[in-house]
Amino acid sequence: MEENYKLSKWLNDEMTTEELSEFQADKDFAIFEKIKKYSSELETPAFDEQKMLSKIVTSPKKEVKIIPLFKNWMVRVAAILLIGMGLLFTFRNVASSTEFTDYGVQNTFSLPDNSEVVLNSGSEIQYKKWNWDNNRSLNLEGEAFFKVAKGKKFEVNTTVGKVTVLGTQFNVKQRGNYFDVSCYEGKVKVNFGNNEFILTKGMSVAVRDGKTIPIPPKNTLKPEWLEQEMVFYQESLPSIVAEFERHFNIELELNTTGNGQLFTGTIPAKNSDTALQILCTTYHLKPTKVTKTKIILENN
Repeated sequence: MEENYKLSKWLNDEMTTEELSEFQADKDFAIFEKIKKYSSELETPAFDEQKMLSKIVTSPKKEVKIIPLFKNWMVRVAAILLIGMGLLFTFRNVASSTEFTDYGVQNTFSLPDNSEVVLNSGSEIQYKKWNWDNNRSLNLEGEAFFKVAKGKKFEVNTTVGKVTVLGTQFNVKQRGNYFDVSCYEGKVKVNFGNNEFILTKGMSVAVRDGKTIPIPPKNTLKPEWLEQEMVFYQESLPSIVAEFERHFNIELELNTTGNGQLFTGTIPAKNSDTALQILCTTYHLKPTKVTKTKIILENN
């Protein structure tokens, strides 16, 4: 009701400067602008007083109903509100829904079929709530863990490959040209290029630059990043640094040469100082803190 009241005041130019500024900042203001445009084209019948008086004098006496003029205004506002609510409902249900996370945070949410998604830091998912039952598809950029509702099926699309699932738990990671899928329960189908893999519990497949990377079987119930650990398989130093930046929400400037060594291993990620110490020891680097959130890494 409050939203309708504000809309009515705005349409009649009755808002104060402060109220107008607050109203324009509303996320649905663009829709309200369209409503105003459409409503301006609505016309109410012209009221001819002389014609009405003549009709009253010449017509047989009968009970006359007087309709206050303000009712025309109320009818117009009601029509505008109906149009506005319809546009708002359509926009909110047809438009794509987006879930995203900044660096250093994670986000848990549910899909329309109650499947649960945990989105890792620096990641984004887009999907459409409207017609979800007939179009169970979402787009992922980054990394996410999925707990699919029993008997529910949908697809996860990335720029590198696609994952098709049915009542399972799995993890998908896509960073640049790197694509990684791990199955923790049930079965998933993974497609990239002309290749197709069927993964069951404990199996994983990773792809970099269109080539598969061997990954040992997993005996965990969920991905390591949910337990505050970062796991790398034949990762380059720049890729590891980028993961550090996303996880800890810090900036690492890499001023090194000759570090082409690929790293495979697990780094605890509960504390940034501890994790950075392990990385620097492994690659013989010296960290220099410039600000609270910026560190320069140089050859030791």
